Amino acid sequence: MTKLWSLAFLLFSSFTLVAQNFRPPAVPLVTVDPYTSVWSFGDSLNGSVTKHWTGKPHPMDGLIRVDGKTYRFLGAANPQLKTIVPVAKETGYTAKYTVSDPGENWFKENYNSAAWKAGQAPFGTKDRNDNMLKTGTVFPNEVWYRREFTLTDANLEKAGLNIFHDDDVKVYINGISAYECSPCFTGDYELKPMSEAARKSLKKGKNVLAAYCKNGAGPGYIDIGIVDEKAPKGGNIILSARQTGFEMKATQTIYEFEAGPVHLTAKFVAPLIMSNLELLSRPVNYVVYDVKSSDGKAHDVQILHAVSGLWAVNDYSQEVTGKSASANGLLMLSLNNKEQKLLARKGDDVRIDWGQAYLSAPTSYAKSFRMGASADLIQIFKENGKLNNVFQEIGNAASTSMALVLDAGAVTGENKSFHAMLGYDDGYSVQYFGKNLRPWWNKDGNKTIQNELKNAEDDFSKILQMCAETDKTIYDDALKAGGKEYAELCVLAYRQAIAAHKLVADQDGTPLFFSKENFSNGSIGTVDITYPSAPLFLLYNPVLLKGMMEPIFYYSESGKWTKPFAAHDVGTYPLANGQTYGEDMPVEESGNMLILTYAICKAENNNDFAKKHWKVLTTWANYLKKEGFDPANQLCTDDFAGHLARNANLSIKAIMGLASYAKMAEQLGDTKEAAEVNALVKEFAAKWMDLADSGDHYALTFDNKNSWSQKYNLVWDKLLALNVFPTTVAEKEINYYLTKQQPFGLPLDSRKTYSKSDWIVWTATLAQNQSDFNALIKPIYKYAMETPDRIPLSDWHETVNGKSVGFRARSVVGGYWMKVLGERWK
Repeated sequence: MTKLWSLAFLLFSSFTLVAQNFRPPAVPLVTVDPYTSVWSFGDSLNGSVTKHWTGKPHPMDGLIRVDGKTYRFLGAANPQLKTIVPVAKETGYTAKYTVSDPGENWFKENYNSAAWKAGQAPFGTKDRNDNMLKTGTVFPNEVWYRREFTLTDANLEKAGLNIFHDDDVKVYINGISAYECSPCFTGDYELKPMSEAARKSLKKGKNVLAAYCKNGAGPGYIDIGIVDEKAPKGGNIILSARQTGFEMKATQTIYEFEAGPVHLTAKFVAPLIMSNLELLSRPVNYVVYDVKSSDGKAHDVQILHAVSGLWAVNDYSQEVTGKSASANGLLMLSLNNKEQKLLARKGDDVRIDWGQAYLSAPTSYAKSFRMGASADLIQIFKENGKLNNVFQEIGNAASTSMALVLDAGAVTGENKSFHAMLGYDDGYSVQYFGKNLRPWWNKDGNKTIQNELKNAEDDFSKILQMCAETDKTIYDDALKAGGKEYAELCVLAYRQAIAAHKLVADQDGTPLFFSKENFSNGSIGTVDITYPSAPLFLLYNPVLLKGMMEPIFYYSESGKWTKPFAAHDVGTYPLANGQTYGEDMPVEESGNMLILTYAICKAENNNDFAKKHWKVLTTWANYLKKEGFDPANQLCTDDFAGHLARNANLSIKAIMGLASYAKMAEQLGDTKEAAEVNALVKEFAAKWMDLADSGDHYALTFDNKNSWSQKYNLVWDKLLALNVFPTTVAEKEINYYLTKQQPFGLPLDSRKTYSKSDWIVWTATLAQNQSDFNALIKPIYKYAMETPDRIPLSDWHETVNGKSVGFRARSVVGGYWMKVLGERWK
């Protein structure tokens, strides 16, 4: 125990980074990959149910029993949901609908809808291609529908809506407004509150639900039911541990609690060590518990840790089954979706529903376990301090958990430390042009998750030491480069940036590091997701950045992608079988690939990567020579802002791409090509300064002098020592940006007040002095700490009020390390 205590002390005291005002919008707890990713969405660990990054419940329960009294420190009691009016996926129903504006009063209870059509729910647009409309009704871009339902009992505790709407929606109950949201959408069924007036209008007998849905872009969908939220069973019999401390580091989150006379420390550790691909890929996180008496007396202590069946399914309607086993000194519990469909589900707001979730701990103190109804196992633990080693054969995922009890025995003033391990075995992780690929840790197919759990246990002390060293490195590097607030932003982004990827190997054993475009469209291997995330990986392991780029190179080099510019993506996660995004970004993606290839050559201090892909790099460079300087009306990575012609920042990207290509040509011995491209780059730069000049700044587009934009792509001129533009260009831009700041950051451009925090960091890195850098970073820090949206960090937010506009949990926050990279490459 002494050794473990010393290690725990080292982890906790190696450095203190979180001041009282450090308040992440959401806190990472378990971060393995885009599927196994569980967060606390609030200030206190026991204040709410833990969730998947998408916002769907992924409950973990943590309870500590001290001398027979039980305290909750992790998660919250799950409310019991009772379906009052089912959605179409539960029970098919028919509704009256129209796609023509019905005028006033269409939502009133006594409205005559006889002229409307009858249609089978759900309702969706024809481009809904995800099998949601197998028996549903198609609408063009707007639909109004009315659904009658009968209640035998209107005495409901807390009625709410179970709704999937894409996009804008208005819902009425008995003519009373129940819910309205615009502009917004859900990616799946979500529980939304119903207005108090609408709840009161529910009555015994016939009721009417009326809804309007307007689809703005992409596929549309509407389906609505009603649920009643019952008070959680046993919710009033568990005390709450008092949270007394919180600290977040790059690889771990640490909470402190007082549970009566016992002090509890709970550490959630994700060994995301980028220099070690085996460890980075191992799908196992730790939860480390330290307990000691705070009153000098001995106390009998047990801890229950439970994991919900929702970890192994996409939604609450699926069923799970589980197993228990003991081997190698470990108790290993697992649960999985009853119906295994490997790699069958793709998309954005979805969760894994194949493979097995694992909860494990050493048998030396893991004394009992159970799988069954979540409320029951909590009640059994409260009464007995142990479980009864029963595994229920099958259960509904939402109400079923697996749990084990860690028995600390008599706890005194001397610290006791013990831990559990959380893991996920997905079997196969992605499909790559028709071939299913295993995760990196089992790339040869000769390993088991049981053995990985054993290795994780055997290496426990060493791994925690490595995590402590990584935490210190990440914080110290950022602190030195940009100061305390900047360092805390980097810490906040670390696990999010890495865990939005999956590491696998192609058939030749080459690492492929697939990103998922979280909460934007679910694409896999998106080039303009790779591009902003690159600084983190260039700093700490360029092999991972190459792993993001290799699929795009292969796509062109194999002949599967025949266009003369780089593709946008290679599919929709987890199926990497070819681009699925609806529109190309020719200048954007070609420029990205050229710049990043040269950045890798610089980071690795050799030209091997460029030489390997020189033929297709030349194809993309030739495209930029013709089309890059004055881009046509097309999308760039900021596609949410819409199409733009003559985009000055996109033009800079093309120029930086060609300048990077010239550097690589020269280093590979093609001096003639290098000289010709350098001359063209020099010509482009001079023309750019003339066309974009707007006096005290440079314009958003060449044809609109009354506009402006962040020229974040210019940062490579400095970092890669391309020396294309005079330093006065960046100086003039920074001076102008400082006049345009809003409370929560610098807007992206003159069209809107929203911004991208990753681009602001790139822009700030252009600053010639620390005070200007700090001035641009401070509002981002304010956004991260004060945004009202308690979700994993959103990179697209409103600079006026700090609200998320869209996106969350994306890897692009790896771009926060641009300042560190700039200092490293000086």
